Amino acid sequence: MNLKKLGIISTLLSTTIFGASIDHVQNYTPEYNANPAQQGAINKSATVYFNPAGIMRLEEGTYFTGGLQVAIGQETMKYESNTYDADLLAPIPNFAIYKVQEDKGYFFTFGPQAGGGKLEYKDGVSGIKVLEDLTLHLPNPSNPTQIIPVTAKANSHSATGENMYAQTTLGTAWNVNNKLSLSTAGKVVYGYRKLSANLNANLDISSKPVVASIDSERTAWGFGGQFGLNYTPNETWNIGVRYDTPIKMKFKTKATSNTTIPGFGFEMFFPQYGDGASYRRDLPGILAIGASQKITDKWTVFYGGNYYFNESANIDRDVITTDATTGKKHSGVEYKNGWELSLGTEYWINEKVAILSGINYAKTGAKSESYSDIEFALDSFLVGGGIKYLPNENTEIVFSVSHYFYEEGSYDKYGSDANPLVYDKNISSVGISFTKKL
Repeated sequence: MNLKKLGIISTLLSTTIFGASIDHVQNYTPEYNANPAQQGAINKSATVYFNPAGIMRLEEGTYFTGGLQVAIGQETMKYESNTYDADLLAPIPNFAIYKVQEDKGYFFTFGPQAGGGKLEYKDGVSGIKVLEDLTLHLPNPSNPTQIIPVTAKANSHSATGENMYAQTTLGTAWNVNNKLSLSTAGKVVYGYRKLSANLNANLDISSKPVVASIDSERTAWGFGGQFGLNYTPNETWNIGVRYDTPIKMKFKTKATSNTTIPGFGFEMFFPQYGDGASYRRDLPGILAIGASQKITDKWTVFYGGNYYFNESANIDRDVITTDATTGKKHSGVEYKNGWELSLGTEYWINEKVAILSGINYAKTGAKSESYSDIEFALDSFLVGGGIKYLPNENTEIVFSVSHYFYEEGSYDKYGSDANPLVYDKNISSVGISFTKKL
């Protein structure tokens, strides 16, 4: 039993709130909730994030856009008849300013890049229950260098985790001609991952309970590039392409931990959260391609897709964890490449009000053996809708709502030794954005 997989007493859920890649999110703006097919869209509030070369198709001027999304829901782990829940409430702000003049444009954005929010499992996590059903191989309290068979019984356990990444992007766009425009930008990302956990358990090798705790923060800075292309072949179609380079992120850890039994601390099972640890958890490159098709003067259909190059990214690949049933060491989990497909519509009821709607399917690339209490990136299906309102010719307001239907995941590594662990999510999001042409 690899305790990284089980996530003993941990809940630093590195799964993304909105289910895109392993860490990446794509809900950069509230309009994405209503119409996730933004890769080839031309609009005032979202194009600067999803299709920056496309800002050259907007009217000349200086624009400001800002928004707020709030994710609400629940993440759940199950083992046998036991269910462990954590409620989610995560506000996600964004803002951008950009300028279009003649054949040149400039843009600055700030907002989410990856991660989720804060989750608290007051009643512990499912991995602890699995421990009680298995024979472990742990350090002998009287001789920590000796590994001996142990059975365990948890008295109490709880955990809280946070996982957030913020980005800022600064770039330029320009017209090649009246149909083709290009963009290039630099991006800075800050990642923050926090774990606080406590355990009180009885071991058959000790007359006293083992009491362990940890308060750990992993932080990293990363730098990358972004390249975009927008092509408008005619009055009906617009095509957008964006490539975000991989972002190397080396997380360094500051932690305080305690244990009453030498060698049986959180660092044994989670070396990446131990004080002074330094491990890479990169953000993979993204290729985003999309198109918009004007069906009528009032109705536009949007198509989009994202491809995540997870296999080429080092996502805690170098972390060596201990298999507590055998005492053997194991390297980190490998991931497959992920992808998404989106479809959206925008229909103008009149000159001031439009109805938005969209769907998105996300295949994360996470293998079932990667599911654990510390991360379970589940495939998902998004359904969203919203309203776009123009109070005047220079102002735009978007209201949006979405719900994510996740495909339940299970992990059955232990065969007859333990029942499968089951992972699920139930998350919705509401958002509002305001855009002004100054």
